[in-house]
Amino acid sequence: MRCPFCRTRLTEHTAACPACHLTRDRVSILLGRADPLASAVTDHCKQLTHREISKLEKRIQRMSSTLPQVRFRVVLQTFPAEHPFDLHIFWLFNCGGLPTDGKPPGENRNILLALDPSLGRSALMLGYGLEPFIADDALDHLLESAEPAWVTGDWSGGILRITDALQTLLKDTVREISDRFGLHSSHPEDKRPARRSLKQTH
Repeated sequence: MRCPFCRTRLTEHTAACPACHLTRDRVSILLGRADPLASAVTDHCKQLTHREISKLEKRIQRMSSTLPQVRFRVVLQTFPAEHPFDLHIFWLFNCGGLPTDGKPPGENRNILLALDPSLGRSALMLGYGLEPFIADDALDHLLESAEPAWVTGDWSGGILRITDALQTLLKDTVREISDRFGLHSSHPEDKRPARRSLKQTH
């Protein structure tokens, strides 16, 4: 992770940024109290219909059943422009009440997708427990894949695209780690016979 203010590299053991001395407490003082992100999808901007929210929550629940260690949250919110966008995401991730189950920072496997429709900005933030396994470039690619939908105002479509792609990325990462260390998954999906696909030729 990098400091959301000055971009200095940080670790889960860093209490304060060594360059600008930013801390979680100082961010809370600066930005105030964050509304709890209790639901899988929080839409402060009223960009999603009830039906879209329900569909997104079901898709996220499906991800949770496949990857129970991961907690995924989506928030649509307007952020004041006088502070860096990354600072607001850091504030929400750390002060928005995301579940940690009392585990140390190194085992934090939360993921936050934050959108600001008014600024046309988006961000994906990972807990320290996932950062070593997923590169920043992969997250940038996920966000870029949703941009065509978001440009047209299809916020739900873009979020669904990221949710599905993120689940695939996480499952591939788990398999890669399992193969590397000689581990074997007991998940039912891994015991299903592989399906053959037919390729079209032109």
